[in-house]
Amino acid sequence: MRRYDIDWLRVIAIGLLLIYHVAIGFQLWGTMIGFIAAPKPWAGLWTPMSLLNVWRIPLLFFVSGMGVYFAMQQRNWKQLLTERTLRIWVPFVFGVFAIVPLHVLIWRHYYKMELRYQYDPGHLWFLANIFAYVLVLAPLLFYLKKNEAGKVVQLIKNIFSTPLGLLIVLAAFIAEVMIIKPIPYELYAMTWHGFALGLLAFLFGFCFVLSGSAFWQMLVKWRWMFVVVGAGLFTLRTYYFGMQTPPYLIVIESQAWIFTVLAFGHKYLNHNGKALQYLSPAVYPVYILHMLFLYLGSTLIFPLAIPVQFQFVLVLLFTLGGCLLSYEIIKRIKWLRVLFGIKN
Repeated sequence: MRRYDIDWLRVIAIGLLLIYHVAIGFQLWGTMIGFIAAPKPWAGLWTPMSLLNVWRIPLLFFVSGMGVYFAMQQRNWKQLLTERTLRIWVPFVFGVFAIVPLHVLIWRHYYKMELRYQYDPGHLWFLANIFAYVLVLAPLLFYLKKNEAGKVVQLIKNIFSTPLGLLIVLAAFIAEVMIIKPIPYELYAMTWHGFALGLLAFLFGFCFVLSGSAFWQMLVKWRWMFVVVGAGLFTLRTYYFGMQTPPYLIVIESQAWIFTVLAFGHKYLNHNGKALQYLSPAVYPVYILHMLFLYLGSTLIFPLAIPVQFQFVLVLLFTLGGCLLSYEIIKRIKWLRVLFGIKN
Protein backbone atom coordinates (compact mmCIF):
# COMPACT_ATOMS: atom_id res chain seq x y z
CA MET A 1 0.00 0.00 0.00
CA ARG A 2 1.30 3.45 -0.96
CA ARG A 3 2.28 5.63 2.00
CA TYR A 4 1.35 9.13 0.90
CA ASP A 5 2.45 10.63 4.21
CA ILE A 6 6.02 9.58 3.46
CA ASP A 7 5.78 11.11 -0.02
CA TRP A 8 4.51 14.33 1.58
CA LEU A 9 7.32 14.33 4.15
CA ARG A 10 9.88 14.05 1.36
CA VAL A 11 8.32 17.04 -0.39
CA ILE A 12 8.13 19.04 2.84
CA ALA A 13 11.74 18.21 3.78
CA ILE A 14 13.02 19.45 0.40
CA GLY A 15 10.86 22.58 0.77
CA LEU A 16 12.41 23.27 4.17
CA LEU A 17 15.87 22.70 2.70
CA LEU A 18 15.20 25.28 0.01
CA ILE A 19 13.89 27.84 2.52
CA TYR A 20 16.83 27.21 4.85
CA HIS A 21 19.37 27.69 2.07
CA VAL A 22 17.72 30.96 1.05
CA ALA A 23 17.91 32.09 4.69
CA ILE A 24 21.65 31.35 4.84
CA GLY A 25 22.18 34.19 2.35
CA PHE A 26 20.87 36.59 5.01
CA GLN A 27 23.31 35.50 7.73
CA LEU A 28 26.73 37.08 8.33
CA TRP A 29 28.39 33.66 8.20
CA GLY A 30 26.86 32.77 4.82
CA THR A 31 30.01 33.67 2.89
CA MET A 32 32.08 31.38 5.12
CA ILE A 33 30.31 28.32 3.70
CA GLY A 34 30.25 29.46 0.08
CA PHE A 35 26.91 31.27 -0.15
CA ILE A 36 26.24 34.66 -1.67
CA ALA A 37 25.41 36.87 1.32
CA ALA A 38 23.10 39.89 1.32
CA PRO A 39 24.75 43.25 2.08
CA LYS A 40 22.33 43.65 4.99
CA PRO A 41 21.70 40.53 7.12
CA TRP A 42 18.41 39.54 8.72
CA ALA A 43 19.35 38.37 12.21
CA GLY A 44 15.78 37.45 13.13
CA LEU A 45 15.89 34.49 10.75
CA TRP A 46 18.41 32.69 12.92
CA THR A 47 15.92 31.51 15.56
CA PRO A 48 13.73 29.48 13.15
CA MET A 49 16.86 28.35 11.31
CA SER A 50 18.32 27.07 14.58
CA LEU A 51 15.10 25.20 15.27
CA LEU A 52 15.22 23.45 11.88
CA ASN A 53 18.91 22.80 11.67
CA VAL A 54 19.17 19.92 14.13
CA TRP A 55 16.55 17.74 12.40
CA ARG A 56 15.91 18.78 8.79
CA ILE A 57 18.76 16.74 7.23
CA PRO A 58 18.36 13.71 9.56
CA LEU A 59 14.66 13.63 8.61
CA LEU A 60 15.62 13.31 4.94
CA PHE A 61 17.83 10.33 5.77
CA PHE A 62 14.98 8.66 7.69
CA VAL A 63 12.57 9.22 4.80
CA SER A 64 15.13 7.89 2.31
CA GLY A 65 15.40 4.66 4.28
CA MET A 66 11.62 4.37 4.30
CA GLY A 67 11.53 4.89 0.55
CA VAL A 68 13.96 2.04 -0.04
CA TYR A 69 11.66 -0.34 1.85
CA PHE A 70 8.88 0.36 -0.63
CA ALA A 71 11.27 0.27 -3.61
CA MET A 72 12.30 -3.26 -2.56
CA GLN A 73 8.79 -4.70 -2.48
CA GLN A 74 8.75 -5.70 -6.14
CA ARG A 75 12.47 -5.73 -6.90
CA ASN A 76 15.33 -8.16 -6.33
CA TRP A 77 18.73 -6.84 -5.31
CA LYS A 78 19.94 -6.41 -8.91
CA GLN A 79 16.82 -4.49 -9.88
CA LEU A 80 17.07 -2.30 -6.78
CA LEU A 81 20.71 -1.41 -7.42
CA THR A 82 19.94 -0.68 -11.07
CA GLU A 83 17.01 1.53 -10.12
CA ARG A 84 18.98 3.37 -7.41
CA THR A 85 21.91 3.85 -9.80
CA LEU A 86 19.66 5.49 -12.37
CA ARG A 87 17.73 7.59 -9.86
CA ILE A 88 20.56 8.58 -7.50
CA TRP A 89 24.06 7.95 -8.86
CA VAL A 90 23.49 9.21 -12.41
CA PRO A 91 21.93 12.53 -11.22
CA PHE A 92 24.74 12.88 -8.67
CA VAL A 93 27.50 12.50 -11.26
CA PHE A 94 25.67 14.74 -13.72
CA GLY A 95 25.17 17.38 -11.04
CA VAL A 96 28.79 17.30 -9.89
CA PHE A 97 30.11 18.02 -13.39
CA ALA A 98 27.28 20.03 -14.99
CA ILE A 99 25.14 21.78 -12.34
CA VAL A 100 27.32 22.65 -9.34
CA PRO A 101 30.02 24.27 -11.56
CA LEU A 102 27.37 26.67 -12.88
CA HIS A 103 26.43 28.09 -9.50
CA VAL A 104 30.10 28.18 -8.53
CA LEU A 105 30.69 30.38 -11.58
CA ILE A 106 27.85 32.69 -10.48
CA TRP A 107 29.37 32.87 -6.98
CA ARG A 108 32.82 33.68 -8.37
CA HIS A 109 31.37 36.34 -10.68
CA TYR A 110 29.45 38.00 -7.83
CA TYR A 111 32.59 38.28 -5.71
CA LYS A 112 34.67 39.40 -8.73
CA MET A 113 36.92 36.33 -8.68
CA GLU A 114 38.59 34.62 -11.62
CA LEU A 115 36.01 32.67 -13.62
CA ARG A 116 37.01 29.02 -14.02
CA TYR A 117 35.33 25.66 -14.26
CA GLN A 118 35.33 23.77 -10.96
CA TYR A 119 33.50 20.49 -10.47
CA ASP A 120 32.40 19.73 -6.94
CA PRO A 121 29.80 17.65 -5.07
CA GLY A 122 28.47 20.83 -3.47
CA HIS A 123 25.01 20.33 -2.01
CA LEU A 124 24.68 16.98 -3.83
CA TRP A 125 26.75 15.17 -1.20
CA PHE A 126 23.45 13.88 0.18
CA LEU A 127 22.84 11.78 -2.96
CA ALA A 128 26.27 10.15 -2.69
CA ASN A 129 25.58 9.24 0.94
CA ILE A 130 22.20 7.69 0.10
CA PHE A 131 23.69 5.61 -2.71
CA ALA A 132 26.47 4.41 -0.40
CA TYR A 133 23.93 3.36 2.24
CA VAL A 134 22.02 1.28 -0.31
CA LEU A 135 25.23 -0.50 -1.30
CA VAL A 136 26.41 -1.08 2.27
CA LEU A 137 23.07 -2.09 3.77
CA ALA A 138 21.55 -4.04 0.85
CA PRO A 139 22.46 -7.52 2.24
CA LEU A 140 20.88 -6.73 5.63
CA LEU A 141 17.82 -5.04 4.14
CA PHE A 142 17.09 -7.93 1.78
CA TYR A 143 17.57 -10.42 4.60
CA LEU A 144 14.94 -8.57 6.62
CA LYS A 145 12.64 -8.31 3.61
CA LYS A 146 12.84 -12.04 2.85
CA ASN A 147 12.24 -12.97 6.48
CA GLU A 148 9.42 -10.65 7.48
CA ALA A 149 7.73 -13.54 9.25
CA GLY A 150 10.93 -14.52 11.06
CA LYS A 151 12.04 -13.98 14.65
CA VAL A 152 14.36 -11.05 13.91
CA VAL A 153 11.67 -8.96 12.19
CA GLN A 154 9.14 -9.91 14.86
CA LEU A 155 11.60 -8.69 17.49
CA ILE A 156 11.98 -5.38 15.62
CA LYS A 157 8.20 -5.01 15.46
CA ASN A 158 7.86 -5.71 19.17
CA ILE A 159 10.62 -3.24 20.07
CA PHE A 160 9.15 -0.39 18.05
CA SER A 161 5.55 -0.97 19.09
CA THR A 162 6.20 0.94 22.35
CA PRO A 163 7.84 4.31 23.05
CA LEU A 164 10.53 2.47 25.03
CA GLY A 165 11.83 1.18 21.69
CA LEU A 166 12.66 4.75 20.74
CA LEU A 167 15.25 4.75 23.53
CA ILE A 168 17.32 2.40 21.35
CA VAL A 169 17.18 4.97 18.57
CA LEU A 170 18.27 7.72 20.96
CA ALA A 171 21.08 5.56 22.33
CA ALA A 172 22.44 4.90 18.85
CA PHE A 173 22.51 8.57 17.88
CA ILE A 174 23.95 9.62 21.22
CA ALA A 175 26.72 7.01 20.83
CA GLU A 176 27.47 8.39 17.36
CA VAL A 177 27.79 11.97 18.54
CA MET A 178 29.86 11.02 21.60
CA ILE A 179 32.29 8.95 19.49
CA ILE A 180 32.72 11.33 16.54
CA LYS A 181 32.31 14.57 18.53
CA PRO A 182 31.17 16.86 15.67
CA ILE A 183 31.61 20.60 16.07
CA PRO A 184 29.05 21.87 15.42
CA TYR A 185 26.43 19.12 15.47
CA GLU A 186 24.77 20.57 12.36
CA LEU A 187 27.86 20.05 10.18
CA TYR A 188 26.53 17.17 8.08
CA ALA A 189 27.92 17.84 4.61
CA MET A 190 30.85 15.62 3.64
CA THR A 191 31.81 14.74 7.23
CA TRP A 192 32.08 11.42 9.05
CA HIS A 193 29.41 12.71 11.41
CA GLY A 194 27.02 13.31 8.52
CA PHE A 195 27.80 9.89 7.04
CA ALA A 196 27.37 7.96 10.30
CA LEU A 197 24.28 9.88 11.37
CA GLY A 198 22.76 9.37 7.92
CA LEU A 199 23.52 5.65 7.96
CA LEU A 200 21.76 5.23 11.32
CA ALA A 201 18.76 7.31 10.22
CA PHE A 202 18.50 5.43 6.92
CA LEU A 203 18.53 2.04 8.70
CA PHE A 204 16.07 3.10 11.38
CA GLY A 205 13.78 4.62 8.76
CA PHE A 206 13.69 1.25 7.01
CA CYS A 207 12.97 -0.51 10.32
CA PHE A 208 10.19 1.93 11.19
CA VAL A 209 8.25 1.04 8.04
CA LEU A 210 9.14 -2.64 8.46
CA SER A 211 7.58 -2.50 11.94
CA GLY A 212 4.12 -1.97 10.49
CA SER A 213 1.08 -0.13 11.79
CA ALA A 214 1.80 -0.67 15.50
CA PHE A 215 4.82 1.64 15.29
CA TRP A 216 2.89 4.42 13.58
CA GLN A 217 -0.04 4.11 15.97
CA MET A 218 2.41 4.41 18.85
CA LEU A 219 3.94 7.58 17.32
CA VAL A 220 0.55 9.18 16.83
CA LYS A 221 -0.48 8.32 20.39
CA TRP A 222 2.60 9.96 21.89
CA ARG A 223 2.87 12.84 19.41
CA TRP A 224 2.23 15.61 21.95
CA MET A 225 4.90 14.24 24.26
CA PHE A 226 7.38 14.57 21.39
CA VAL A 227 6.25 18.17 20.83
CA VAL A 228 6.75 19.04 24.51
CA VAL A 229 10.21 17.42 24.64
CA GLY A 230 11.35 19.07 21.41
CA ALA A 231 10.04 22.51 22.35
CA GLY A 232 11.43 22.27 25.88
CA LEU A 233 14.92 21.30 24.74
CA PHE A 234 14.91 23.94 21.98
CA THR A 235 14.04 26.60 24.56
CA LEU A 236 16.78 25.32 26.85
CA ARG A 237 19.30 25.33 24.00
CA THR A 238 18.32 28.82 22.85
CA TYR A 239 18.06 30.67 26.15
CA TYR A 240 20.35 28.77 28.52
CA PHE A 241 23.05 26.59 26.95
CA GLY A 242 23.57 28.38 23.63
CA MET A 243 26.68 27.14 21.85
CA GLN A 244 27.57 25.03 24.92
CA THR A 245 24.55 22.72 24.65
CA PRO A 246 25.57 19.14 25.54
CA PRO A 247 25.56 16.98 22.38
CA TYR A 248 23.25 14.36 23.90
CA LEU A 249 20.59 17.02 24.48
CA ILE A 250 20.82 18.11 20.84
CA VAL A 251 20.35 14.48 19.79
CA ILE A 252 17.27 14.08 21.98
CA GLU A 253 15.80 17.34 20.67
CA SER A 254 16.53 16.35 17.08
CA GLN A 255 14.85 12.97 17.44
CA ALA A 256 11.88 14.46 19.30
CA TRP A 257 11.20 16.81 16.38
CA ILE A 258 11.61 13.97 13.88
CA PHE A 259 9.17 11.75 15.79
CA THR A 260 6.80 14.74 15.93
CA VAL A 261 6.93 15.25 12.17
CA LEU A 262 6.51 11.53 11.45
CA ALA A 263 3.55 11.28 13.85
CA PHE A 264 1.65 14.33 12.63
CA GLY A 265 2.48 13.46 9.03
CA HIS A 266 1.03 9.97 9.44
CA LYS A 267 -2.10 11.32 11.11
CA TYR A 268 -2.87 14.14 8.68
CA LEU A 269 -0.95 13.64 5.41
CA ASN A 270 -1.59 10.02 4.42
CA HIS A 271 -3.73 10.92 1.43
CA ASN A 272 -3.16 11.53 -2.27
CA GLY A 273 -4.05 14.62 -4.25
CA LYS A 274 -3.16 16.70 -7.30
CA ALA A 275 -0.60 18.74 -5.36
CA LEU A 276 1.30 15.63 -4.26
CA GLN A 277 1.08 14.08 -7.71
CA TYR A 278 2.75 17.19 -9.12
CA LEU A 279 5.31 17.85 -6.38
CA SER A 280 6.52 14.33 -5.63
CA PRO A 281 8.34 13.74 -8.95
CA ALA A 282 9.61 17.35 -8.84
CA VAL A 283 11.63 16.70 -5.65
CA TYR A 284 14.87 15.58 -7.33
CA PRO A 285 14.99 18.33 -10.00
CA VAL A 286 14.22 21.00 -7.39
CA TYR A 287 16.90 19.64 -5.07
CA ILE A 288 19.51 19.42 -7.83
CA LEU A 289 18.78 22.86 -9.34
CA HIS A 290 17.83 25.03 -6.37
CA MET A 291 21.34 26.32 -5.60
CA LEU A 292 21.76 27.47 -9.21
CA PHE A 293 18.59 29.60 -9.06
CA LEU A 294 19.33 30.70 -5.49
CA TYR A 295 22.70 32.13 -6.53
CA LEU A 296 21.28 33.68 -9.69
CA GLY A 297 18.40 35.24 -7.75
CA SER A 298 20.80 36.54 -5.11
CA THR A 299 22.94 38.34 -7.70
CA LEU A 300 19.87 40.02 -9.19
CA ILE A 301 17.97 40.90 -6.01
CA PHE A 302 20.61 41.72 -3.39
CA PRO A 303 21.69 44.97 -5.12
CA LEU A 304 18.09 46.28 -4.99
CA ALA A 305 17.43 49.04 -2.45
CA ILE A 306 14.48 47.32 -0.77
CA PRO A 307 13.93 46.04 2.79
CA VAL A 308 15.76 42.83 3.58
CA GLN A 309 12.48 41.03 4.26
CA PHE A 310 11.31 41.75 0.70
CA GLN A 311 14.65 40.53 -0.61
CA PHE A 312 14.17 37.24 1.22
CA VAL A 313 10.69 36.71 -0.25
CA LEU A 314 11.86 37.64 -3.77
CA VAL A 315 14.88 35.32 -3.67
CA LEU A 316 12.70 32.50 -2.36
CA LEU A 317 10.09 33.01 -5.10
CA PHE A 318 12.78 33.34 -7.78
CA THR A 319 14.46 30.12 -6.62
CA LEU A 320 11.27 28.10 -6.39
CA GLY A 321 9.88 29.53 -9.63
CA GLY A 322 13.09 28.81 -11.54
CA CYS A 323 13.18 25.23 -10.25
CA LEU A 324 9.55 24.48 -11.10
CA LEU A 325 9.80 26.11 -14.54
CA SER A 326 12.87 23.97 -15.24
CA TYR A 327 11.00 20.89 -14.01
CA GLU A 328 8.23 21.61 -16.53
CA ILE A 329 10.88 21.40 -19.28
CA ILE A 330 12.82 18.47 -17.84
CA LYS A 331 9.83 16.17 -17.39
CA ARG A 332 8.98 16.46 -21.08
CA ILE A 333 12.39 15.33 -22.35
CA LYS A 334 13.24 11.67 -21.79
CA TRP A 335 17.03 11.94 -21.53
CA LEU A 336 16.76 14.91 -19.17
CA ARG A 337 14.38 12.91 -16.95
CA VAL A 338 17.15 10.34 -16.49
CA LEU A 339 19.75 12.97 -15.61
CA PHE A 340 17.46 14.49 -12.96
CA GLY A 341 16.28 11.22 -11.40
CA ILE A 342 12.68 11.30 -12.65
CA LYS A 343 11.07 7.92 -13.24
CA ASN A 344 10.22 7.15 -16.86
